Amino acid sequence: MVFWVFGYGSLVWNPGFEYDEKVIGLVKNYKRVFDLACIDHRGTPEHPARTCTLEENEGAICWGVAYCVRGGPEREKAAMEYLERRECEYDKKSLVDFYKEEDDSQPALTGVIAFTSTPDKISNRYYLGPAPLEDMARQIATAFGPCGNNRDYLFLLEKAMFDIGHEDDNVIELANEVRKELEITEKKLLSPRKMVSRVVRIPSIQHPLQEVMAMESS
Repeated sequence: MVFWVFGYGSLVWNPGFEYDEKVIGLVKNYKRVFDLACIDHRGTPEHPARTCTLEENEGAICWGVAYCVRGGPEREKAAMEYLERRECEYDKKSLVDFYKEEDDSQPALTGVIAFTSTPDKISNRYYLGPAPLEDMARQIATAFGPCGNNRDYLFLLEKAMFDIGHEDDNVIELANEVRKELEITEKKLLSPRKMVSRVVRIPSIQHPLQEVMAMESS
């Protein structure tokens, strides 16, 4: 028994399991979208993160990495159990054709496992659905969970796609929008400090604690 799994999100840069072969390539008629909630890694039930899933889309392509696991039933079982725990928000395992980057005319592999999600909010409680770019960016900029914050997930994916030589324009656009949100938040946080700094320098206010605050603000 041998199985291949397609990584298009965090699996691209952090597979987390032992594998025997890694191949860069693509799947056809799917696109990467940030429509899936994550409530246990980079988000919480109260403030879910947005992570990517695959959405069927005729004519689209999605670049990523295929990993091969072989070496006996126990090793393969351990890898699959790990993946199922990690990808628990994905309610489907789709079998896809995988094309190598040097030849996308014929699939190099068939029956490659891809963890995907049902695009239905009723049957799939983790499906968030699409949202305006600004709303998604705001959510990603602020969500965090036990494994880190949501924005790092996005920025690491952006870098990983660059590293394998196949940048994703949608990932770049969303990442840049998140950076804008972070800049706005930073300016809001800095603004009160400036106001306090001006206030404590008023000659009529002479308190030791305020003098210390004024020194720290400067």
